[in-house]
Amino acid sequence: MSKERYNQIIGEVYKNYEKQYSTFEIGIVKSIAGNNPMVDSLLKNNSSILSQQEFIHKCKTDQEFSERWGLKIEERDLSLEERRKIANYESEFISPMTVESCDRRNIPSKLITLTYQNEKIEVYE
Repeated sequence: MSKERYNQIIGEVYKNYEKQYSTFEIGIVKSIAGNNPMVDSLLKNNSSILSQQEFIHKCKTDQEFSERWGLKIEERDLSLEERRKIANYESEFISPMTVESCDRRNIPSKLITLTYQNEKIEVYE
């Protein structure tokens, strides 16, 4: 459920970003070039807008950008102890675990915390 909500929020905020970016950019160009269908076509194919992955990365690394979109994304590595707890919770297999054994078992190694409009979601990767 958390991962679904995480993806839903990211998608929603990114759509808002695309919409606002496109509206802003079209407004500027049209004010300079006038109303021209060729201008609209060129703007739609413009690659200067961030991809969703670039948008997420910028929210993680640029506080001002993150605040502008109201989306705070923090990421941190999990300790071996935290990974052990997750492994024990998800399965009944209990044995000495190392980083390598956690990796082999695909035990999450990162905690991503997303905060948006007073909603906080934690997702493991």
